[in-house]
Amino acid sequence: MYPRALETPGRFNSVMATVAAISCFLLVACSKPEGEPAAAPADGTPVVAEYVGTSLTTDEVRQRIGKLPARARKALEEPERLEQFVENIVVSDLIYAEGKSQGYQSEERIRSQLADLERRLVIQRVMQEYRGQSAGDDEVRSYYDSHQAEFKSDRVRASHILVKEEALAVEILSKLRQDPSLFAELAKQHSTDRSNASKGGDLGFFGRGRMVAEFETAAFALANDGEISDPVQTRFGYHIIRRDAREDGTVKGFDEAKNQIRVRLINERRQASTAEFIASLKKKAGYRLDREVLSSLLSSQ
Repeated sequence: MYPRALETPGRFNSVMATVAAISCFLLVACSKPEGEPAAAPADGTPVVAEYVGTSLTTDEVRQRIGKLPARARKALEEPERLEQFVENIVVSDLIYAEGKSQGYQSEERIRSQLADLERRLVIQRVMQEYRGQSAGDDEVRSYYDSHQAEFKSDRVRASHILVKEEALAVEILSKLRQDPSLFAELAKQHSTDRSNASKGGDLGFFGRGRMVAEFETAAFALANDGEISDPVQTRFGYHIIRRDAREDGTVKGFDEAKNQIRVRLINERRQASTAEFIASLKKKAGYRLDREVLSSLLSSQ
């Protein structure tokens, strides 16, 4: 609903035969000339593979393994898969060298993709500076004590009508105040949440933390079955919510809730600091949006 690389071991099963065939071809076609030894590493690190005058050391293999997810690293404890992993490194290097010999690295499409990748990585690096948030134990406990209702296992069943314009929401609500039995019909006719509009807007039962905050607060605030809310604005538009049923539950214990609270507090701080940072960038840059021009651009599409 609206409110809420060759080196990867996981690919062995699907690419084993293909990689083996490619590697056999390339290792024969690109093998170093007879009598030309691979360059040995200066530090004496053991060499696990040699190809085209190149040495692949155990340290390099360990570094590549270290970049893999834990599950993938576990799979490499099997000798056959570790051997395939090393062979995949060699094959990818050989294919890359072949591509460079053809001049593919200078193609405009590849240069453009590299520039796009660099841009994304730089943006990610900048944003990492604004994600180092934390929440102390005392703060987590204080939040739990003052927000007990959030940790109840209550469930509510609700239906909603979602529209984009506030004026339309007010008009629909006026009709419902006169005749509440029209809810399902008006949901089918007007709701933009097509996943449930045909069912009269029925969302079924849901607990806390399932919907966006504004929607959840309004739904759980309805005191009686059949009660209909005023229009509730979320990022999706304007909701008219009807409570259909409610099941009371118990309050979740602190030990069970504390990790959930910590994640929530950290996410809230990250969002706030990110929004503040972006606002400061826009202000410093003198950002100005001409909505009339934007509107004309949309209308011309």
